Amino acid sequence: MKIPRIVLSGTSSGVGKTTIAAAIIHGMKKHGYSVQPFKVGPDFIDPTYLSAVAKRPARNLDAWLMGKHGVIKDFVQNSHDDISVIEGVMGYYDGFSGGSNFASTHHISNIIKSPVVLVLDASKVARSIAATALGFVKFHKNSRITGFILNKIGSKRHEDLCRQALSKLGIPIVGAIPRDASLNLESRHLGLIPVNEIKTLEQKIRSIAKSYSDYIDIEKIIEACSKASSLPSMPKDDKIKQRAKIAVALDESFNFYYQENLDSLRRAGASLEFFSPIHDKKIPSCDGLYIGGGFPEVKGELLERNSSIKKEIKEKAEDGLPIYAECGGLMYLTRSIRYKEKKYKMVGLYEADTTMQKKLKLNYTKARVSRPCVISGINSSLRGHEFHFSELESVSKDSKFSYEMDIGIGMGKNKDGIVQYNTLASYMHMHFAMPNIAKTFVDNCTNLSRR
Repeated sequence: MKIPRIVLSGTSSGVGKTTIAAAIIHGMKKHGYSVQPFKVGPDFIDPTYLSAVAKRPARNLDAWLMGKHGVIKDFVQNSHDDISVIEGVMGYYDGFSGGSNFASTHHISNIIKSPVVLVLDASKVARSIAATALGFVKFHKNSRITGFILNKIGSKRHEDLCRQALSKLGIPIVGAIPRDASLNLESRHLGLIPVNEIKTLEQKIRSIAKSYSDYIDIEKIIEACSKASSLPSMPKDDKIKQRAKIAVALDESFNFYYQENLDSLRRAGASLEFFSPIHDKKIPSCDGLYIGGGFPEVKGELLERNSSIKKEIKEKAEDGLPIYAECGGLMYLTRSIRYKEKKYKMVGLYEADTTMQKKLKLNYTKARVSRPCVISGINSSLRGHEFHFSELESVSKDSKFSYEMDIGIGMGKNKDGIVQYNTLASYMHMHFAMPNIAKTFVDNCTNLSRR
């Protein structure tokens, strides 16, 4: 298949990849193209910004979570628009470890055979920017870098100095964006704030994308996209007849979901109905419940106030309803969340309390399933990632766990995936591109509906 595409990467985190990727998407749409956005790595937040501009759900590409075949399959099956724009993660060569290229943006670029535009932060350099650029071009035998975008340019003279220095590399500069602090996006402890948490953010990213696109040579990038080599075709997966209904928590507090996870549940025979643990008084009638990650600590007061839905979730769990919860969902199911000197009462299904810490737990994870659970049978190997500042305290000594951690911290002592009744909650985020996760969860929900 011939899929026009471009990867937008950077020398590090914080160089402006998300806003520039959004600007490229805006510029392409202005030229009359439809755009499918992708995001490299285990990221739930940046894709919401790309989606807001593209008007299409952004999808993730991660070699650790999905495997090489999974990356190609998801990319090809969902690149049905005119052009695909893929935002990188961290620095271009940052991946699973310091000694390996695995799971880096460069790795993904090689898997999908895509040309790359590299964002260079010019804020504190002039001629030296060429040394940085040369290092990225030469670091790997096939860098795939076909263009540069200069960001945070201070003046016309500053831009000229950078262009003169980079001219010897023979790689075109396809954008030079002036420094403007008023166009920065607000961040907090886990990075950018999700678009669906604050209504004004969607309009802000569109405004920034429009402004930045004026400084980018969109036609040159489109030309680079058209030169991408062909990829193998991938037939669509068969969709199983609907056999269970799963309620999915989605609002300002819970919104960390891979699009592939939702699609996989549907393909496995589930219909999805979304609800808000903040605003709704009841969960929809369902055969299973999925509570993803998010920022329940930030919305703790609102979650605490909705006592009726907390009570119903606990009662449903005690009655054996299959429930799968990740990270923020896990926090919500504990007795309480302590955040900024305040303590908020949560569902109380698990005999544990959640507290926020100063140290970030950020890892790819790997676990062996030692106890059957709602998403997996025993002895399966699961891959995922963890990304949180919280910890569980006062965990009951009688607690049962499904995961033995080979890589990652989990809940400590090499354990994760705490089980109560037919509920599984973990710090590990899963990508349902891994075989049988969605099917096993829908199977469990279907078995309940047949009782």
